[in-house]
Amino acid sequence: MATSDFDTVADRLYAGDPADFVAERTAAARAAGDAGLARRIRGLRKPTAAAAFVNHLAWKDSAPLRELAELGEQLREAHEHLAGPRLRELAHRRAELVRRIMGEAHGLSESVAREVEDTLEAVVAGPDVARLALAGRLTSKANQNADQWLSLPVKESSRPRPSAKDKAGTEKAGPGKGRADKSAAGKAGSDKPASGKSAADKSVAEKARAEKRRAEQQREREERRRRETEARKARATAERDLVRAQRVAEQANARVTEVRKRLTEAEDRAARAAEELATAREAFEKADQAAENPG
Repeated sequence: MATSDFDTVADRLYAGDPADFVAERTAAARAAGDAGLARRIRGLRKPTAAAAFVNHLAWKDSAPLRELAELGEQLREAHEHLAGPRLRELAHRRAELVRRIMGEAHGLSESVAREVEDTLEAVVAGPDVARLALAGRLTSKANQNADQWLSLPVKESSRPRPSAKDKAGTEKAGPGKGRADKSAAGKAGSDKPASGKSAADKSVAEKARAEKRRAEQQREREERRRRETEARKARATAERDLVRAQRVAEQANARVTEVRKRLTEAEDRAARAAEELATAREAFEKADQAAENPG
């Protein structure tokens, strides 16, 4: 199976019109000439309207999406260093960039526009979403991917780790017992057989206490990461709400400006009409007097 063939088909489908996606996908699968390639092509999901908008943005001009992805990297670094002023600066740049992109989203319904905005926020929040967006292969709303990314810092390596109890048991059954056996063998016939065993037990106890401290420290680190993650999620939600509120406020201000403009025009027309009425009334009065006193 040629990966390049699959990529070519995928690029063509996601860069094309979503209305033709299913028909084009079916035709491409039939023409694949390879069962495995055809199966992969049939597995390509049709993008939603919002995902299609972001995909077309990537194919048309990926610079704004690339800037969003870079802002995401800078925001994550600032979060790691708890750099407050830098975070505020980057958050402002992100809001401005999202607002600029949304300013070009003409003809979208309110729900689709909101979904596009959530997806752009997810491009900032998640490297995986950013890679899909830059590749022009998003298929659906991506804010769930962003939430999934925000939970990752809590997780450690997927490799299993032995518990403190397991380690203590291993040490007691292994090194401690070995040292006790060696002490017993080296001191056969001695009148102090318990000294070696006592030292081994003390060593095992110390190691168990150290392991317990490490486990407690690990739990504290995980709890701290959990709180930091929740704080980041709350901040991301608040920032999204702020961007939406700013957009609504700007739209409201634009409507107010338009209404004021129309009111000013109406007042001007009313003033001109009043002047014309006064002139007409004056002319009528003169004509009326002339009619009463023709001589």
